[in-house]
Amino acid sequence: MSLIQEKSVHDHAAARTGAPPALPVGTGRGGPSALLSLLTAAGGSRYAAALAVDAVGGGMLRPFLLLYGIGMLHLGAGAVGLALSAGMVAGLLVVPLTGRWIDRGARTLPAAVTLLLRAAGALTLLLADGLPVFTAAAVLFGVGSQSWPTTHAAVVSTLTEGRLRDAALAAGRSVRNAGLGLGALLATVAVSGGAGAIRLLAGVTAVACLVAAALVGSLRVRAHREAPRRAVRADAHAHADTDAHTDTDAHAHADTGADAGAGAGAGERRAPLRRISLLSLANLPYAFCFDVLEVALPTLLVLQLHASPAWSSGLFVGNTVLVIALQLALVLRLADRSRRAVLAASGALLSLSYLGFWAAGALGGTPGAAGIAVVSVLYTLGEILYTGSGTALVAAVAPPHLLGRSLARWELSMGVGRAAAPAVVTALLAAGPGALWLPLAAATALGALAVLRLGPAQ
Repeated sequence: MSLIQEKSVHDHAAARTGAPPALPVGTGRGGPSALLSLLTAAGGSRYAAALAVDAVGGGMLRPFLLLYGIGMLHLGAGAVGLALSAGMVAGLLVVPLTGRWIDRGARTLPAAVTLLLRAAGALTLLLADGLPVFTAAAVLFGVGSQSWPTTHAAVVSTLTEGRLRDAALAAGRSVRNAGLGLGALLATVAVSGGAGAIRLLAGVTAVACLVAAALVGSLRVRAHREAPRRAVRADAHAHADTDAHTDTDAHAHADTGADAGAGAGAGERRAPLRRISLLSLANLPYAFCFDVLEVALPTLLVLQLHASPAWSSGLFVGNTVLVIALQLALVLRLADRSRRAVLAASGALLSLSYLGFWAAGALGGTPGAAGIAVVSVLYTLGEILYTGSGTALVAAVAPPHLLGRSLARWELSMGVGRAAAPAVVTALLAAGPGALWLPLAAATALGALAVLRLGPAQ
C-alpha cells in the first residue's frame, strides 16, 4: 500500500472515531527524517527535488533582477522598478485564471508551466538589450512566481489530506526558504565577478527552472471531476523512487466534508467559497508582514536609528534560520488545534510585535536596534504561524471542485497585500513611526478578529 493510500485509510478511520488524522511515523518531532518523509508524501522524491532546485534557482536571480536591469542593461532605476511592478501586476491578473484551470482537473501541469515561464524569463533576460525585452522578462517572472503558490498547494492538497497536508505544506515552505537563502548566498558571492557572473546567474536560473519543470511534469497528476458535488479523484501516475510506474488513486477530500449532498443547491455548494472570500479580505493586513522585514525594519534601522546596515542583515538571516528550524515543528506541535484559532493567534502575535517595534524604535540608537532584534523573534513566530495555518485552512475547507478558485482567492489577497505594502509602508514610515506601527497593529488585530468571527471552524 502506498503512503498516500495508507494515509487515506487512517484519516477515514480517524474521522469515524473523532480522533485527529494520523501523521506518518517519525514526523512527531519535526526532525530531518520527518522533513524527508513529508516532502516525499506529496509527489515523491521527484517533486521534492523540484522544490529544492527551483528554490535555489529563484534565490540566485530573483533578488538581483534590479541589479541586472541597471548594471547589465544600463536602464534607469525608475524604469526598472516600473518593469518589475508590471510583472507583479500581470502575475496577479493571471492567478484567478490559474485557479479555474486547476478546477478543470489540472494539477502538475499548471505547476510545471509556472516553472517553464520562469525559465523563459531567465532566458529572455539573456537576450534583453533594452527596456521592452527586460519588461517581457519581468512579466514572465511575475506570472510564473505569482501562480506558483496556488499550483503547489493544489498538488499537495490532491496527494495528501488532513493534517498530513498541513505538515507537507510546511515542509515545502521550509525547503523553499532554505533554497532561497542558499541561492541568494551563492549569488552574492558570484556577483563580485562582474557582468559575466551576473549573466551566468540568469543562465543557471533558467536551467534550474527547466529541470524542476521536467521533474514536476513527469508526475502527471490530474484530478478528474466526476461531478461538481462529488469529491475529486486524482489519478497520480507518479514514478516511485525506484522509477517504477505506480498508479495512485488519491482522494482529495475537504476536512469539512465539503462534498455536498445530492439535494444541495448551487448556493449551498458555493457557501464555503463565499466564506473563503471573506477570509481572504481579512488576510490583506496580514500580508503586510513580509514587507515589515524587507522594507520597514531596514528603513527604520538605517535611516531613523542610524544603525549599521549589519543589523538589517542580521535580522533577515535570523528570521530565515528560525523559519527553517521552527516552521515544521510548530505545525506538528499545533496539529490538534483549530487552524482558524492558530491563524487568529498569528495575527495577535504580529500586532504585538508591531507595537514592540514602535516602542523599541523610541529608544533610539543601539538600544533601539537591540530592542528591535529582540521583538523580531516575536514577529517571526507570528509569521510562522500565519504561513503555517492560512493556506492549510483554505485547503481544508475548499470544496473539491472549487479547490483552485479557493486557493487562488487566498493567494490573490496575499499578492495584493504584498504589492501594496512597499508603497504604503514607506509612505507611513516617512510620516513617523507611530503613523506606521499603530495603524498596522490595529488593522492586523482587526483581521485576526475577523478570522475568528468569519473564518471556517477548522
